[in-house]
Amino acid sequence: MPTRQRQTRRSKTADKGLLFNIQKFSLNDGPGIRTVVFFKGCPLKCAWCANPESQLRHPEEMYDEAKGCKIMVGEYKTVPEIMDVIMQDFDFYEESGGGVTFSGGEVLFQAPFAIKLAQAIKEKGIHLACETTGYATPAVFAEFYPYMDLIYFDCKQWSPLLHRQGTGGTNEMILKNMQTVIDSGKDYCIRIPVIPGFNYTDNDAKHFGELFQKMGVKEVELLPFHQFGLKKYADLGREYELKDVAQLHTNDLLEYQKILQNAGIDAQINGW
Repeated sequence: MPTRQRQTRRSKTADKGLLFNIQKFSLNDGPGIRTVVFFKGCPLKCAWCANPESQLRHPEEMYDEAKGCKIMVGEYKTVPEIMDVIMQDFDFYEESGGGVTFSGGEVLFQAPFAIKLAQAIKEKGIHLACETTGYATPAVFAEFYPYMDLIYFDCKQWSPLLHRQGTGGTNEMILKNMQTVIDSGKDYCIRIPVIPGFNYTDNDAKHFGELFQKMGVKEVELLPFHQFGLKKYADLGREYELKDVAQLHTNDLLEYQKILQNAGIDAQINGW
């Protein structure tokens, strides 16, 4: 690709971000009332992903049951366009101790644009959180994370090999970036999505406990596997590999929780 074309593509990446939703009045993605900005595109390919419409790095068609037809999912937006939506609820953020949360997809997949948006949000004095896999080079992550007031960090696997088998990418960069957050003094929450056939064994819990002891993690949140995104795969015309896998509930993770607690980790189950 010619240099000029590469530069143009990078410029567009920084000037516009590809989103698949902006959700207002969220109460589940950080403290207070929040606006969640969902970035489209992810470098990992987790078989259990509950937001399959977030995976691809371009707009795509998806069946909309309410409209009875296919719609395009994914829209390029500028920072001012997104800020117009965010600022509509500024008073609610102040009254509730809320703010904005970046989610996805993977926000770090569009790091140049996400940083520009984060700068605009922080200039308004708004609390900013993100939900991330941490899958980015340490250099990219170092530019991004200082803008965050709270970081929700997925830790999907303790083993680099098993992580690659289950997600398409190894976890070395993820753990380096996670350590950076832990050492930074910023507010963070480490979360383990517990998935049958991937990381749902007593041995996995034991190894997670050993990993967290080394890294200085004191608390983790366990997320039981669910099937909330099942219908989305059909609406996208895709096959869902885990469609026949039974969901997990709080009681299914009590032993997992106990093993982590015995390792000195305060493990809480985010049940449903």
